[in-house]
Amino acid sequence: MNKEQTIKELKNIVKPYIQNQEAFDALTEDTDFINDLKINSANLVDIILDIEEKYDIVIDNEAMERMVNVKSALEIIETKLSEKNQ
Repeated sequence: MNKEQTIKELKNIVKPYIQNQEAFDALTEDTDFINDLKINSANLVDIILDIEEKYDIVIDNEAMERMVNVKSALEIIETKLSEKNQ
């Protein structure tokens, strides 16, 4: 799985929860879920659950706390997928 594909899938996951369409349209690895996309913390939990379901992974509390922007989400997804495939 390549990064562009993962970003595209991540955009589909977060889209229902965003409050700032402009920031979503300009999404990059540095886009912050809360500050840029205006996603509230309850919806961030929903996003994490959606990511777990999509990729069939489990995101622990430590990883959850680090998942604040697109880049950290990509890193966590990548790490969890590689752990799963070992």
